[in-house]
Amino acid sequence: MINLYIFNQTSPGAVFGVGTYIRELTAALKGSDINVCVIHLRSEKLDMETELLDGIRHWHIPAPTAINLQQNYEAANERYHRNILYLLQLYIVERKENLIFHINYMNCKPLADALKSTFDCKSVLVVHYLDSIIALMGNISRLRRIISQTDESTNAEDKSVKLFLGKEKELLQSSSIDKIICLSNHAYNLLLQDYHIDKEKIVVIYNGLTDMVDTSAGVRNLRKKWNVPHNEKIILFAGRMDEIKGLGYLLKAFREVLKIYPKCRLVIAGNGSYDKYTKESYDICTKITYTGLLEKPQLYEWYRMADVGVTPSLFEPFGYVTLEMMMHNLPVVATATSGLNEVADDTCGFKVPLTILPDSVEIDHSLLSQKICYLLQHPAEARKMGHNGRQRYLKKFSAKIFRDNMLRFYTGKN
Repeated sequence: MINLYIFNQTSPGAVFGVGTYIRELTAALKGSDINVCVIHLRSEKLDMETELLDGIRHWHIPAPTAINLQQNYEAANERYHRNILYLLQLYIVERKENLIFHINYMNCKPLADALKSTFDCKSVLVVHYLDSIIALMGNISRLRRIISQTDESTNAEDKSVKLFLGKEKELLQSSSIDKIICLSNHAYNLLLQDYHIDKEKIVVIYNGLTDMVDTSAGVRNLRKKWNVPHNEKIILFAGRMDEIKGLGYLLKAFREVLKIYPKCRLVIAGNGSYDKYTKESYDICTKITYTGLLEKPQLYEWYRMADVGVTPSLFEPFGYVTLEMMMHNLPVVATATSGLNEVADDTCGFKVPLTILPDSVEIDHSLLSQKICYLLQHPAEARKMGHNGRQRYLKKFSAKIFRDNMLRFYTGKN
């Protein structure tokens, strides 16, 4: 019996799909011979709590108190993780074999070191995101330029990136981490070339999604439910309203789309910087719907109603939203960036290349609008691309494929 402990912490990292990953992972392992426990660190709960959800044990360990947070952060972080170890020693009896710790956040070196020194275990880290890359909006060319700089020639912003990079390298190269899971070949190559990680330590395992398409209600009925005219074209953006998601470029593109298709609507499903983006789009605000953050069943109804799904991210470690769109037969217009570039291919919709400048990453909003308009103008081709997207999802990213890959990984058979 393998005893698997999956670690996550309540933090902004959850917005990079970590929560979805853990839900899909625990669902995939249900019914297997693996004994699973999920440990939620820095929980918002006031006291430690345990619960059983759908056959999976969950431990909720609260965050440090405000008094503790006033200390030096590094010292407080080490103390917090040391206390986590004391708790684990009380509960974990299986110390000799088949013990796997699966960590899903980057600021975990104190925990990884403590686990490795205390238990006879295998430690696994999933690289959901890298702070150094996020800070640069995915501009790898700039990252390499910063790496090559001497400290004297480095400005404050670049020094901050170097600090992130140094901590990430220290963790990834550590002997406390036995295996690293990358969610894309893009991340794999990045760790090899720029982080100098031994290739034997890294494995690429694509995420998977449970098929949740519900066709019990027709599209016309769904549009009636949501008060959407049957003849209005829907362009859908789902995700965080944030610069790295490229929403600003989509708003500029949508302005151009309206000149050709006045009977269309941009639906933005997500939360974030409302004030910033409503100010940028005040002149077309009557053609934009902000739904706020939706529960999955509601969001999935929008996937079914929409005509085109757009994911104009500047950087995307994987691309769950695009995969959800593909699962729902929705043709996509996506940027050819990082992990997202490996989720959708040219049969599922259109790719828009990024413009990489020395200090920034940009999107040609005119090209973005052209691709959206093409799908609106050619509904038969759009439907075919939507069908192709679903077939790609079934062949490469289904829950079964994810389950098989993870079981092989845990048992050492891949």
